[in-house]
Amino acid sequence: MIEAVVFDMDGVLVDTEQVWDDVREELVRERGGRWHEGAQAAMMGMSSVEWSRYMHDDLGLVEQPDEINDEVVRRMLARYRDELPLLDGAVTAVERLAAAFPLALASSSNRPLIDAVLVAAGIAAHFAATVSSEEVASGKPAPDVFLEAARRLGVEPSRCAAVEDSSNGLRAAHAAGMRVLALPNPHYPPAPDALALATAVIGSLAELTPALVRG
Repeated sequence: MIEAVVFDMDGVLVDTEQVWDDVREELVRERGGRWHEGAQAAMMGMSSVEWSRYMHDDLGLVEQPDEINDEVVRRMLARYRDELPLLDGAVTAVERLAAAFPLALASSSNRPLIDAVLVAAGIAAHFAATVSSEEVASGKPAPDVFLEAARRLGVEPSRCAAVEDSSNGLRAAHAAGMRVLALPNPHYPPAPDALALATAVIGSLAELTPALVRG
């Protein structure tokens, strides 16, 4: 029986994958790095430690990874202050599920970005636990962030449902042993093998109901 729900954030609650792409590409091109078409896909799901190292090692930024991380977060927060790109139905979906289950959030975003989004959307109080992949050993597709979210909730991973949009997120939730609900990102669709790990696939957050979660 499902006892709790763990949300991803980017691509599930906020339509931010393109924002991440824009910010990181802009920074790489400004600083004379080597941006390429596969860079965003490569970094999806990585923790901040992992993607900032990737931008240094693979994309050619001369700044140290911690400096790269800080600058990207600064630019992302500025974008959020200008406009928070909430997905249609995100707030309602969180409120609907919070009435039936304890909720957690397991995100690849940095802690300041998680907090900023949840506060700006007015849904922070609905989450009993929030985890950034910078707070665990490895980012997605490793299961660490989902396992930590379940631990903080005090619920066995096998009794949690996870809502994810990306290939690495779907793989991470499945590896954690959770029931996987997929909301495929139309801009960065998950790979077929990753989508096949989902118990259910939905086209919008309006379809995310307690009945669907319970299966």
